[in-house]
Amino acid sequence: MSGLLLRLAVFDERLLHAVVLRRRPLADGFMRGVTHLGDASVAIGLAGALLVGLLPGLEVAGMQAAFTLLASHLLVQLVKRTISRPRPRMPVGLSSLVEAPDRFSFPSGHAAASFSVAVPLFFALPMIFGLPILLLGLLVGVSRCYLGVHYPGDVVAGWSLAGTTLLCERLLLQIPPLV
Repeated sequence: MSGLLLRLAVFDERLLHAVVLRRRPLADGFMRGVTHLGDASVAIGLAGALLVGLLPGLEVAGMQAAFTLLASHLLVQLVKRTISRPRPRMPVGLSSLVEAPDRFSFPSGHAAASFSVAVPLFFALPMIFGLPILLLGLLVGVSRCYLGVHYPGDVVAGWSLAGTTLLCERLLLQIPPLV
């Protein structure tokens, strides 16, 4: 098993380095802005605004987002402190473009938070609005790799935790299928 984990870690680092070695100045600022959509204050604020009906008709999506956000955040923090994976090592001459919020990398809390809010909105809105929101939620995770604060596996794990939390919530509350 440790051989498999070692190969996964090497692959994860190589994939991250392939991303950060292709940075471009124009994209740097854009990705810095996008990544903040996964900040706790933004995700909580958006879920709260939906929950209290600031956008009429999206209260159920707000309830799902708020619950998923809370539960996935607790899981992210538990896993981060259990696994204790350090932040990525950058290639020589490169550094992270933003400051990491803590010292642990796995899983990505920003990826989990943005996905926790984006998925309920994706299913609550018409496709023309829902799809761009979902893609933006996914882009937050990609930005974490681009900026050098997470390995790709951290991001996938964050998305997976949020997605699993949302599915469990729907099963427990017997909410009809998403599609």
